[in-house]
Amino acid sequence: MEFNENRPFRPFIGFVFVWQAFVKWRRREQTRRLLQGMSDEQLRDVGLTRNDACNI
Repeated sequence: MEFNENRPFRPFIGFVFVWQAFVKWRRREQTRRLLQGMSDEQLRDVGLTRNDACNI
């Protein structure tokens, strides 16, 4: 068996990277939106400030 026969065939690896980047961006946006909807007291309970919630 040759080396090339043992390598996995991955023709769509570029799409996988794009999808993973999209999922990561979407999760950050959801988290940011959730934190921005919280009051200052709730953010303090979690250990964040209003500025931290905007920069996540």
